[in-house]
Amino acid sequence: MRRPAAALALAFALAPAGRAAARTIVVAPGPGAISAAVRAAAPGDTIVVGAGVYEEPTILLDRPVVLLGRPGAILDGTRSRGILRVTADGVVVRGLTFRNVPESYVEDRAGIRVENARDCDIEGNRFDNTIFGIYLAGTTDCVVARNVLRGRARAETSSGNGIHLWHAARIRILDNRISGHRDGIYFEFVRASLIEGNVSRGNLRYGLHFMFSDSCRYLRNVFAGNGAGVAVMYTKHVDMEGNRFADNWGSASYGLLLKEIADSRIVHNVFARNTIGIRAESSDRIEVRENDFLENGWAVKLMADCEADGFTRNNFLGNSFDVATNSSVTSLSRFDGNHWDTYRGYDLNHDGFGDAPYHPVRFFAVAVEANEAALALMRSPFVELLDVAERLLPSLTPAGLVDRHPALRRIDWRQG
Repeated sequence: MRRPAAALALAFALAPAGRAAARTIVVAPGPGAISAAVRAAAPGDTIVVGAGVYEEPTILLDRPVVLLGRPGAILDGTRSRGILRVTADGVVVRGLTFRNVPESYVEDRAGIRVENARDCDIEGNRFDNTIFGIYLAGTTDCVVARNVLRGRARAETSSGNGIHLWHAARIRILDNRISGHRDGIYFEFVRASLIEGNVSRGNLRYGLHFMFSDSCRYLRNVFAGNGAGVAVMYTKHVDMEGNRFADNWGSASYGLLLKEIADSRIVHNVFARNTIGIRAESSDRIEVRENDFLENGWAVKLMADCEADGFTRNNFLGNSFDVATNSSVTSLSRFDGNHWDTYRGYDLNHDGFGDAPYHPVRFFAVAVEANEAALALMRSPFVELLDVAERLLPSLTPAGLVDRHPALRRIDWRQG
């Protein structure tokens, strides 16, 4: 096995003379090889990690360098430690495989942990069996892009998150593939950040868990087959557009949970085959516009403590229950211009909207909300009779949850 000194000597011999120019330092597997290269590097240098397996104590990047892996470069935590710790601004980590970082009950171990740094770029890496994949704490203006993170989580108490942010700002999480963790992506006390183009699938708890993180956007992501879908909590000014929430099934599962959210947008998303598409609690002034709710158990569960939420131009197709609530009084939220596949009204003036208002809360949905065991009657003739009675006497369900302009045809919001 080549010793670090020999590898570094060869790299220096091939590098241009003079400290003014950035150098390239090439390392091969050996005891402490990468750490030795970092200590020898100057700001702006590139450390090229050759193919092979590197097992060394946690590597500290305390200066702005590029750490670049050649195909087959593997950093192994040997199931005993975190692998890479970054404390310098302007670090780039690209093209490496990180594996075998175990759980710990006294520290948050990770494949890459960035602390109190800015302008870092973590791109094109693989993370296999790392308790936390990428952990950013106290960071700003960093990019996490095109990484693949595959965990082996079996229990929430002994697992970590794929991409974990705590006290961060202006972070971009782009085009990553995350599976097998506790939460795929976790935000806490994060501001003005972007989550775009990611696929978070098959995680134990949430595809995305989002707390105390104002003025963030997540766009065109897929959150599918997770334990409980996506949770957005205690936050304001969130933009949720173009995402797909699918196949999140279970007794406490939903595509999207909103809890104490305000002044946010949910636009152009697809909620397909979830136990609950959206569950909203204490969430105010939410714009829910031009989404598809397809084959969910409950498309929307809107709790009585929500105020001034607006549901417009959405499609409700094939859901067991379109809307449910825990209140029988007038709601302060509004439904208008949505398409409901169970609407049986007419359009005498041919304007594309039903002349009779639609009450999306079935009386049976109210009964189930009060007594969940009533679901056993779901397909019975008795429930069909209740539906007929509700159409004749709509006063049985909340008066405020009424769509006065139901669209007769499916709304093709993708065209405009």
